[in-house]
Amino acid sequence: MRNPMFVYDEKLADMIFDYCRQRLSFDPVPLDYGSAGAAGLNEAVAGLINDHGTDPQRVLDVFTQHLAEAVVSCDSPLYLSFIPAAPTKAAMLFDMVVSASTMHGTSWLEAAGVAVAENQALAVIAAEAGLPETAGGCFVSGGSAGNLSGLMVGRDTTHHRMGAKAPERPVVAISEEAHSSVGKAAHVLGMESLLIPCDDHRLTGAAIRSFLDGHPRADDVVTVVATGGTTNAGIIDDLAGIGALARERKWWFHVDGAYGCAALFAPSVRSRFDGIELVDSFVVDPHKWLFAPFDCAALLYREPHLAKAVHTQDASYLDVMHTDAPEEWNAADYAYHLTRRARGLPLWFSMAVNGIDAYREAIETVLAVTQQVADLIEATEGLELVRRPELSVVMFRKDGWTRADYEAWSHRLLREQVAFVMPSTWEGEAVGRFAMLHPDLTVGMIADILDTM
Repeated sequence: MRNPMFVYDEKLADMIFDYCRQRLSFDPVPLDYGSAGAAGLNEAVAGLINDHGTDPQRVLDVFTQHLAEAVVSCDSPLYLSFIPAAPTKAAMLFDMVVSASTMHGTSWLEAAGVAVAENQALAVIAAEAGLPETAGGCFVSGGSAGNLSGLMVGRDTTHHRMGAKAPERPVVAISEEAHSSVGKAAHVLGMESLLIPCDDHRLTGAAIRSFLDGHPRADDVVTVVATGGTTNAGIIDDLAGIGALARERKWWFHVDGAYGCAALFAPSVRSRFDGIELVDSFVVDPHKWLFAPFDCAALLYREPHLAKAVHTQDASYLDVMHTDAPEEWNAADYAYHLTRRARGLPLWFSMAVNGIDAYREAIETVLAVTQQVADLIEATEGLELVRRPELSVVMFRKDGWTRADYEAWSHRLLREQVAFVMPSTWEGEAVGRFAMLHPDLTVGMIADILDTM
């Protein structure tokens, strides 16, 4: 007798598909945020997992009525904190196909079809960055995984680049504004982080050169990390100046563009990323501003063979995965992972279905609204724009407000389902912050939020 867990249940499938259809049809997506605390949620799920199983409808009801409503929807246009997400309908639907097909994308032997499709999507991103056609990489879970994997290649190829000048104690030069994952990655890799002071929060090649002049660890630097759109304020570093310095000193040049590098697709701001074509590696998260579902980050290398030499895992049971076939592409060879989900396929499907022009238009729409919001804040009495936005993050002050005021306002907005707007910190001061990403967001929506202050 077959185990019932592995038998197709049409009633269960219909129930799940009906919920998915309903969720996909929401317009707009509700913000959500349940009022039940941990005790209420624990009470709701109590007893669901047991020895004999629970009726699927009851389990789904608990999920929809309690659990789902206690999660803020990242794809709501009113989600304006941290960095939101707004996957296309095509991408979300194809994510279901990936799950239903139990697809993974570890090796060419097992998943050549996945490799071809994912590589096509990666090639589109690489081309926008101006990398050569021979560039390549893989999709990882997020920017943190991408930064760790890229820096690992930078560390382990030091002798290849620097020869006898390679230091025994490698150092990575990073900005004070670098994402926290960069410093964590360096720590994991046993590399010391050298914090370079920034002029107006933007790392430049000149600043690095000046800081290292006469510094006792200057000769130990092997890698430099720039940011293509900081998370807090959306500031783009001097990629051209940093890249030129890296070439001169034979450093590995990595760009963390997890959020901002999606704007490579926007002609209006493309020139701000000049110099990214000099990278040795960079990461951009399609699950942010390229409208893919979680979890999907594109990690790309100028010379992928260097990454393959570092990341390929050797074991007797893995020998069959590695051949001399020129078409072979094992995604597991380009990051620290082995088994991996085919997380790039939803992006690939959406790009193919919608076309790249639709992506350009969506990103440009967000950029235009961002500037209009900045204008609105500048024209509103009692509000002050912290700095003119470069991408799609707007930071502002309210006259006389303290951190407690911003936090009380934020909690009220969420409780009343107006918006999800959490404060941030700028130069030691609490400020308001809008992280705008959804193409359906309008200036009118932001005006309504500001009216509540």
